[in-house]
Amino acid sequence: MTTLSSGFARARRWLRDHPLAFDATLAFCTLVAMICSSFTDPGDGHGPPAFGARTPELFSVLLMTLTAAALVLRRRRPMQVLAVTAALAAVEYVLMDPPAPVVMSTVIALYTVASRTDRPTTWRVGLLTMGGLTAAAMVFGSTPWYSQENFGVFAWTGLASAAGDAVRSRRAFVDAIRERAERAERTREEEARRRVAEERLRIARDLHDVVAHHIALVNVQAGVAAHVMDKRPDQAKEALAHVRDASRSALNELRVTVGLLRQQGDPEAPTEPAPGLAVLGELVTTFRNAGLPVEVACADRDRLPAAVDLAAYRVIQEALTNVRKHAGAGARAEVSVVRVGATAEVTVLDNGRGSAGRRPGTGPAGGTGPDGGGPGDGDGQAGGGHGLVGMRERVTALGGALTAGPRYGGGFRVHAILPVEARTGEPDRPGTAGGTGLRR
Repeated sequence: MTTLSSGFARARRWLRDHPLAFDATLAFCTLVAMICSSFTDPGDGHGPPAFGARTPELFSVLLMTLTAAALVLRRRRPMQVLAVTAALAAVEYVLMDPPAPVVMSTVIALYTVASRTDRPTTWRVGLLTMGGLTAAAMVFGSTPWYSQENFGVFAWTGLASAAGDAVRSRRAFVDAIRERAERAERTREEEARRRVAEERLRIARDLHDVVAHHIALVNVQAGVAAHVMDKRPDQAKEALAHVRDASRSALNELRVTVGLLRQQGDPEAPTEPAPGLAVLGELVTTFRNAGLPVEVACADRDRLPAAVDLAAYRVIQEALTNVRKHAGAGARAEVSVVRVGATAEVTVLDNGRGSAGRRPGTGPAGGTGPDGGGPGDGDGQAGGGHGLVGMRERVTALGGALTAGPRYGGGFRVHAILPVEARTGEPDRPGTAGGTGLRR
């Protein structure tokens, strides 16, 4: 039984892959069926049909052969095949009595047309074929117009139209389902690529914040050490110690950030929490050691969501880095984090004047860069920096807003408004669930 079913399956696949061979086989089977039926006398309706009671005329055999041969082209020329078979069937009804079942080929041709065209065309062609052949059978036949053979013509042609339309509808339904499935698959792939791009952008921002902050501190402290190395070696040692601490902190944060790119199961996965306002005091201390006086004010110590906590920390880090780099000597900075309703407001102020040509300036995102540099200069400017752009993207991703610009009377101001309910799609990273407190 298994061998028989597998043989049928192989034959069906072969015929589906070779439609012309299938149509030729169908045409041959139809011819055999028509010839066998032409030997059958239906009788007067009171008894069973008698096989061999009559013999078809040579002309009828010729018409049956022609209509069967036309079916070989039914897929390539469905309308023409239907017209030929219907015309030959009508000729059979007009000239021969009793007629041979040439109409069988017309039924198959009509089914093909209905399965390959739209519904309005099926209705028009089907009604025309049904009406024409039924009228020919009723008018030119020797049997009464109400005989079952005449109504059989009407029934079989109507059934062919209905069956072909049903097959066409089912095929269209299956194609629509397949198309929706393919479109959904493409959408999932595009969404996956979009999420990967967003994750890469977020990690790039983290790397920029880490490198810009710590390398700026290392550069400042190294310059101090080189300046006082000969006259004040103790102060030079202290500056070098700050360089060591800043570089170690940079390496640790880089290890945590790059560790996010590891595959699941890779060894040495990051286990340290992402930085946040909980370590704001340590961040401020590094700037104070670099010679930048910083005052911190936190009016609210409520916990923030992890994404908001990280964004607030990065904004403060980047803003203070730019103050240290560009505000000039004698500059002071003030940092405040305040909870206002459903938002957290982060403000970084400084009173620096900046070096000539560097403050104030306008960043590429349509606002003023936090470093105050001119176009093409420093972090956040068009010359390749990403400070202002990174801060804006980070805040905007959470549904917040960031403004930066010169203060009246001198100095610079960076102000970020972050919604407490983060709308970023980023998952919480290890150690940040629930957020952290706002501490100095």
